[in-house]
Amino acid sequence: MALVNLETYYSFPNITHENLKMFYSPDAGVSWLLISVPEGSYDIEDIIKYIKQKIKQGRDDSSVTLSANTNTLKVFLILENNYQVDFPSIDSISSVLGFNHEFCTANYQESQNPVNILSINSILVNVDIISGSYVNGQRNPTINSFFPAVSPGYKIIETPSNLVYIPITLDAIYSMEITMTDQNCHLLNLREENVSIRFHVREI
Repeated sequence: MALVNLETYYSFPNITHENLKMFYSPDAGVSWLLISVPEGSYDIEDIIKYIKQKIKQGRDDSSVTLSANTNTLKVFLILENNYQVDFPSIDSISSVLGFNHEFCTANYQESQNPVNILSINSILVNVDIISGSYVNGQRNPTINSFFPAVSPGYKIIETPSNLVYIPITLDAIYSMEITMTDQNCHLLNLREENVSIRFHVREI
């Protein structure tokens, strides 16, 4: 069996309930406001834009400047007019932006780490009736692996140029289970998007 074609949309979220929160204070820590980025598939500029919009609501200017440095792959943060930012220890967006869980008051600071915007490095298509393939040295029923060639929100069309046939473990196929996982074999959150997959089966 070989995978011939797979079509779906890049809907896998890199912002979930586990990494969506940050707090900011407009008055040197007297009061704090929560920003929760909605679950979704974002690039770093989209996340920064959303945070800026939430902070600027009802104000003509912003005292928080958040921007990506494409040379260092880090994010820098500028705070003015007694603004402060706090990245909580739980459910924080700090890991995505490259900051440690910390309390930020300095006028200018750069994230300690590069941004971690890509939660998926490889998509694995698994079929429970095949054998003979390995992932990270472990047996896994993976018939194809690939990295999306499009940005979040766009359609994924995976059509291998060379079909790779994997042995089927059954003499007759009555049913089969297909799963899509990331590089760590965790099920993808498809967010109810449709997936179309075509296989080719041949006798040897």
